[in-house]
Amino acid sequence: MLAIVRNLGLALGLVALSACGVTYTSPTVKSQAEGAKVRVVSLTPQSVLVANRQTYVPRSLPDVFYAATGGGTVRGATAIPPAPYVPTESRGTLTLRLPSDPPVEPYRLGVGDVVMLSAKGGASTIQELSGLLAAQSQRQGFTVRDDGAISIPNVGTVQIAGMTLEEAESRLFRALVDRQVDPDFSLEVAEFNSKKIVVGGAVASPTIVPVSLTTPNLGQVLTAAGGLTIQDEEFASVRLYRDGTLYQIPIRDFYNRPELQRTRLIDGDAIYVDTSYDLDRALSFYRQKIDIINIQNQARSQAIAELSTEIGLRRAALDEQRSNFQARTTLDAEKRDYVYLAGEVSKQSRFTLPYGRQATLADVLYDSGGFSTETGNPAHIYVLRASSNPAEFGAVTAWHLNASNAINITIATNMQMRPNDVVFIEEQPITKWGRALRQFFPPLISLGTTALAQ
Repeated sequence: MLAIVRNLGLALGLVALSACGVTYTSPTVKSQAEGAKVRVVSLTPQSVLVANRQTYVPRSLPDVFYAATGGGTVRGATAIPPAPYVPTESRGTLTLRLPSDPPVEPYRLGVGDVVMLSAKGGASTIQELSGLLAAQSQRQGFTVRDDGAISIPNVGTVQIAGMTLEEAESRLFRALVDRQVDPDFSLEVAEFNSKKIVVGGAVASPTIVPVSLTTPNLGQVLTAAGGLTIQDEEFASVRLYRDGTLYQIPIRDFYNRPELQRTRLIDGDAIYVDTSYDLDRALSFYRQKIDIINIQNQARSQAIAELSTEIGLRRAALDEQRSNFQARTTLDAEKRDYVYLAGEVSKQSRFTLPYGRQATLADVLYDSGGFSTETGNPAHIYVLRASSNPAEFGAVTAWHLNASNAINITIATNMQMRPNDVVFIEEQPITKWGRALRQFFPPLISLGTTALAQ
């Protein structure tokens, strides 16, 4: 029995010696490595500037990744047919062609009209609306905006476009009452801007006549344009263009028949006093002008379709080139720059330096999952960088980051990486002992079992 105990003790001693010197070897950063000098430099805000002085230009993506498929010139849009032939004066009979009498309708407010709220008495509850009486006294109304509404201080927007004056008054009355104001007001139109009649041709002053509460007739709009300036009544006529149709009143009929001067007009009418050619030729001329516009639009549409097809082909070619490059990168057929991770990192691996920008130590550590503080020693994080100077063959600078103080991690965000850098993290002291013991106990148990068996 004494022999068994003696043998077991001898075995334990041998294993312990083996475990201490041979069984487990922990990597660490030392000042010498096979005769090559290793310089350990602490990373500080000042030393980071020195470390970043080593020049490095990140690799760039191929130009195809910066190319755009847009642009190009629309072809065909300027292919305009020649101007139509304008007929010359010729004798002929001008025929009377009158439009149908439009229905009588009340004026409806439109975009651009200016309306005004007027108090009916001296003082009233309308004074509760700040700005209304001021607008009245200064003759400043409310303009109907593009959305069909007017904006009243302390009331808000009220939609009135398309309404008669009575309908608009009712709408405003409800809006004021909803805001607990009992207004006593009347509504009037200060400026008529939404409906117009255009007058041109042989008149003293071509103009645009607004349509007010009472639509002007033909004689009134010609008077507003300064009257007619006609040398020869034989070929002269007043032409009315309405809703795509051209009507005609010979000047002699216009003078001799007063009811023609009272022809009622509507919003959008165009009056042109012509002295050269008859209605049919004028209508043909207008139609040719419209045809030119249609041809221009068709040519432009076709050119845009061709341009879209061309851009599609460019895009497909660029996508194919980019896809081929990405496939070569996936197959590791493209030359890249790497940083290597070793020691107590989450995974022994390599980090690919990105295209077009610098990567930092923080990028490398945390893009790869960082490190475990249970096994890795945050006080001993190193960036191992071999010297590029041939005279210092084998020399290595170990840039040491002490991250036991978390504030120093900010230094890692400024430490730029270079190709072939090695990021190394040493073990925790307790980790070294734990791993040594894990390798120590299995042989110990095996030897003990063998000794007991003897």
